[in-house]
Amino acid sequence: MTDTKRRTLLKGTLGAGILGVAAGAGLLAPQTVLAAWPKAAFKAKKIDSALKDLLGSTAATNSKDIKIKAPPIAENGAEVGITVSSTLSNVESIAILVQKNGSPLAAHFKMKSADPFVRTRIKIAKTSNVMAVVRSGGKLFSAKREVKVTIGGCGG
Repeated sequence: MTDTKRRTLLKGTLGAGILGVAAGAGLLAPQTVLAAWPKAAFKAKKIDSALKDLLGSTAATNSKDIKIKAPPIAENGAEVGITVSSTLSNVESIAILVQKNGSPLAAHFKMKSADPFVRTRIKIAKTSNVMAVVRSGGKLFSAKREVKVTIGGCGG
């Protein structure tokens, strides 16, 4: 009876070890998700480069149909709550960019039959414009909002 338990334990340990090594080596990673990640857009240093790599164009029209909700003054730039919504129809994606960040693309959301509404937290290095770019009907639309980042949280 002890021999049977020992063999079961060894089989389970060996199986778990093999799965752990495979996952660590990336063999069990969801390839479709990794292939869809726009690495060049997130590594871009300028907004135009990020938009070109992400959406294929930099020609975005200003739109009052896009609303950005963000604090006018962020006391902690490391974690700023942002909400983007739109009344545009057929929204395909929403991108959030921060003008003065080292890597301006902060987030990108693809919409499939979902309401054009996203809420997230982003990092804002210093006082800057936050820009939302919405792809709707194959065209790009944008809106901006300035967020001031204070040092030390003193509100000045």
